Amino acid sequence: MDERIKRIYIPMTETSFYILFSLQEEMHGYSIGTYVERITGGEVSISPGTMYGSLSKMEKDGLIDFIKEEEKRKIYKISDLGRIILDKEIKRIERLYKNSKGVDLSGKDH
Repeated sequence: MDERIKRIYIPMTETSFYILFSLQEEMHGYSIGTYVERITGGEVSISPGTMYGSLSKMEKDGLIDFIKEEEKRKIYKISDLGRIILDKEIKRIERLYKNSKGVDLSGKDH
C-alpha cells in the first residue's frame, strides 16, 4: 500500500469513514448522505460540498471506483484499496475501544 495514502487516511475522519463504509454498496452522494444520517440517528450529517469534495479526492486516490452514471448522478463503490484502508481503520477503532475498557484512570488495570 502507498504510504502516502496510509498517512492521509489513517486515522480517518468521521466523514471519510462513513463514506467508505457506505460504499460497500453502490451509491451516489445523496444516498450516502441519507444513509449516514439514518445509521447515526442524525448525529452525523455530511454537507454536499464536503461529500462531493471527498468523493472526488477518494476517487483520485483510488479508494473508490466510479461505476456508472444514472440520471446525472455518479454511482461509486469502494475499491480494493479502499477496503484495505477501511479494514485498517475499523481495526484501529476496535483497538481503541478495547483498550479503553478495563483501564482504571488511576493507572491500575481492572
